[in-house]
Amino acid sequence: MKIQKRHLLLSLIALCSLLLADQYTKWLAISHLKGQEPFVIISRVLEFSYLENTGAAFSSFAGRQTLLICLTTVVTLLLLWKYLTLPGGRRFVPMRFCMLLIISGAVGNLIDRVSRNYVVDFIYFVPIDFPKFNVADIYITVGVAILALLLFFYYQDEELDKLIGGPRV
Repeated sequence: MKIQKRHLLLSLIALCSLLLADQYTKWLAISHLKGQEPFVIISRVLEFSYLENTGAAFSSFAGRQTLLICLTTVVTLLLLWKYLTLPGGRRFVPMRFCMLLIISGAVGNLIDRVSRNYVVDFIYFVPIDFPKFNVADIYITVGVAILALLLFFYYQDEELDKLIGGPRV
């Protein structure tokens, strides 16, 4: 493995901290929002309201928990493998950070799917009628967005070729 033990320990602590924050906010949503009227943070802008989502993003694949559990597990394992095999050094710290966010979000929602058979969503932006989401979804979205920026503007083609294992076509 290319990652040092100290960095691996710090990564594990970060992963656990992110997971705890996600699960704690979902517990709060269940405890204080389930069966209640929405909790308005900013009138006509942001509110917290409870939703049991049996699907994935935008409720796609609703009710297909086995498929979603399998898919999430495979993607998470691939990301973990790539995380552990990234070259060492500071150059790939931003990529590792993004991968930690994505893995944390995926595992946070996976915990819900396995333990509850649905994902707890509770954050709702009223003006754009955006689907409800949770903290794990934020981790995934932010991680993917930053990773895309890194891939397009930070890492050079030669670095990416080495990561993928050959020249791109």
